[in-house]
Amino acid sequence: MTEELSRTSALASRHTALGSGLEDWNGMGTAWSYSTDPNTEHDAVRDNAGMFDMSPLKKVFVRGPDAAATLDHLTTRDISKIAPGSAAYLCVLTDKGGIADDAIVSNNGGDEWMIVHGSGNTMALLEASAEGRNVQIEFTDDLHDLSVQGPKSCDILNANCDMDLSRLAYFQHAPAKLFGHDCRLSRTGYSGERGYEIFADASVIGDIWDRLSNAGVMPCSFTALDKVRIEAGLLFYGYDMSEANTPWEVGLGFTINQNKGDFRGKGAVMAAKGKEAVYNVCLDIDHSEMIAGGESLSLDGTSVGVVNSPCYSHRMGKSLALAHISSGTSAGTVLQVSGDGIETTATVVQSPVHDSGKSKTHR
Repeated sequence: MTEELSRTSALASRHTALGSGLEDWNGMGTAWSYSTDPNTEHDAVRDNAGMFDMSPLKKVFVRGPDAAATLDHLTTRDISKIAPGSAAYLCVLTDKGGIADDAIVSNNGGDEWMIVHGSGNTMALLEASAEGRNVQIEFTDDLHDLSVQGPKSCDILNANCDMDLSRLAYFQHAPAKLFGHDCRLSRTGYSGERGYEIFADASVIGDIWDRLSNAGVMPCSFTALDKVRIEAGLLFYGYDMSEANTPWEVGLGFTINQNKGDFRGKGAVMAAKGKEAVYNVCLDIDHSEMIAGGESLSLDGTSVGVVNSPCYSHRMGKSLALAHISSGTSAGTVLQVSGDGIETTATVVQSPVHDSGKSKTHR
């Protein structure tokens, strides 16, 4: 459980109208479910276009002459390589080299940057990295994040936008007008499909939501989001990674620019390379429905790991999960799954199981 509900999405009334109980995530009421079938929402993202209110993510502007230096100390990426109009996915580490959070940093140009993060400790660590530097930090909940994902997302947005989104490459972003409203469009997402995040103020996000719905974009819940992101092998902080894990252990070593200057946790995380205690893997579980999560995994009677993020993919006809297992357990290994009244087996499979070449997001 995160902090008490202290944040409100301007889309809350739309969520409740669709049957959401506004469950908590990151201190904000979140649509974990609607009255619609999450499998239908899942299909919308894979076949057409679906939209998720990702406003519970925390949006922070970092401005000033030392903004880049502050973010360079905070994060694992070489910030100097992020050009204006580009963004990068990265990790924020503790002093001990564990993952304090994951985030996306965007270069807005003119010494303005934006960092969007989840439920980890980014804000406190950002403020610590800013000490003694000429930088201003602004957290804002007025800025909302509406994520439109799916193969038809570009066409639908393009028909109502003042720029040609087809020219926006993966992890690029630009200011735009959508349905006549000022916003920033970012070619990013959390679905394994081509998609875009719309960053717009509370005063206009409701109209954007309504117009997208009228254009055929389906509102989707976090239950559907779990399905698509697990199929795509995408991690959720607090479930698939935590301060107890290094980026090397969960497949995020690619976020570390090893030759950059000093950053928080650099010495510890570099010393931990090659000493991984666990690895993040995907499991194909011999079960007819979604398991609960938290089940133990064993091999020949020896405990080797735990299930972190389960789902049932009706499109694949498979019970899937992301899990942490001991190093050296390769794809094809069959494990015993035990817990919550379940005794079955699971096979370690290559991840992602959806679009293994990642052509849908990158093309």
